[in-house]
Amino acid sequence: MALTNEQYDSIMREYDAIRNRNARITEEKQKKIYAKFPELAEWENKAVSLKIKKAMLLMEGANPSKLEELEDEATMLLVNRVALIESSGLSEEDFEPVYDCKDCKDTGYVYDSEGNRKKCHCFREREIEILYNQSGIRSLLKKENFSKLTYDFHSGEDLNKLRTAVEVCKKFIVNFDEEYSNLVLCGTVGTGKSFLSCCIAHDLLESYHSVIYLSSIALFDILAKKQFSSDFEEREESNKNLYECDLLIIDDLGTELTNSFVASALFGLINERHLRRKSTIISTNLDLPDIREKYSDRVLSRLTGSYTFLNLTGRDMRTLVK
Repeated sequence: MALTNEQYDSIMREYDAIRNRNARITEEKQKKIYAKFPELAEWENKAVSLKIKKAMLLMEGANPSKLEELEDEATMLLVNRVALIESSGLSEEDFEPVYDCKDCKDTGYVYDSEGNRKKCHCFREREIEILYNQSGIRSLLKKENFSKLTYDFHSGEDLNKLRTAVEVCKKFIVNFDEEYSNLVLCGTVGTGKSFLSCCIAHDLLESYHSVIYLSSIALFDILAKKQFSSDFEEREESNKNLYECDLLIIDDLGTELTNSFVASALFGLINERHLRRKSTIISTNLDLPDIREKYSDRVLSRLTGSYTFLNLTGRDMRTLVK
């Protein structure tokens, strides 16, 4: 999915504005040059006239000798232009169009060696900016990603469980586009559940996937407002983001105030994403009996049937780091 249609259109409108701005800058730059060096403007007019004349002769089916004369004239014009530019102390660069990105000429797209159209690096930069902002955890991911991973605070069985979880998480990332899968990260406070969720979010965002990361409290607040909102468009937009993002991460499930609405909304969300084959990650301090008690048998059934459970154990790393 990555960008929504609206987000894509927003980027393309930005490119339109950039091209229009730079076209004006280019025009003003050239006007100043021609005002200072009128002979260059005169050359430009001659070149335009020659192109028109050549086009008319081609349409009339002129004989080759006439066209050859025009080619000779065009060659002489180019020679004169080079001499004029050098004598004016200018260079060809002074006449080049202005671009923010010279690679794609402010279109957002380039062509590879095989002629395939693809997004330019400048488009990708805009895309990833939008995706990071949408995720809501830009600043968090600077300090919580695989480059910050350490096994220093684990040992024995706790270390084995962490290593296994890391391996599963990295496989989840590598196979993300080919294999639909979901994760539940279980464990007590500070065992690395949220950290691993952030690691996955970071790597998927860097590969241009859309990720939304929400605490369970924030998630159910959004779902409640959506449920009871009278604004149809607002409800639809909220549904689209939660149902269609490439990865939804629900952090600290169980910390919210649980009631019948929360249980129903949770099942509705995870079931809808499952039907759409959109991956979800849930981190929680709850065990399976707790999940059944707080959210119902059908929630537990959906999780155990469609999610891989990773159980992390050990001391609170946050306290140890401090």
